[in-house]
Amino acid sequence: MRRIDALFEIERAINGKSAAERVETRQKQSRPLVEDLHAYLREQVLRLSRGHDLVKAINYILKRWPAFTLFLDDGRVCLSNNAAERGLRGIALGRKSWLFCGSDRGATRAAAMYSLIITCKMNRVDPQAWLADVLSRIADHSAHRLDELAPWNWTPEAPVNSAQAA
Repeated sequence: MRRIDALFEIERAINGKSAAERVETRQKQSRPLVEDLHAYLREQVLRLSRGHDLVKAINYILKRWPAFTLFLDDGRVCLSNNAAERGLRGIALGRKSWLFCGSDRGATRAAAMYSLIITCKMNRVDPQAWLADVLSRIADHSAHRLDELAPWNWTPEAPVNSAQAA
């Protein structure tokens, strides 16, 4: 736990800095700690019996080591997924409301919509206004410029004044 706490302490110190600054600090300060953690975990796996619950947990992270260490080389990536989890708190996952999806395809659509709604909220965009505007514009919008309609790039289309249109 001390090793993980040390990594989070570094992350708190670089919070709000540019991606390049974060990578530089992580390379200097976090990488040695992560390499030490990796060696420690491998050592613990050898010391404990194969069926031990702790070994199962350690093997879980060791199998996903490249995903865990991605933050070291990409300053845009966070050490934890806490921000994503906070974003999902507004949605009641796993409750009986999922029964109304009707099928796996319906559940996939619901998950996609929840993702879009949370993305809007994270970008300080009203999800209902965004969706209504995008649905009204998407048929006539160039496929090469679809990124303009993403919540982080979206600007509402100015309403057409009926006097100007005539």
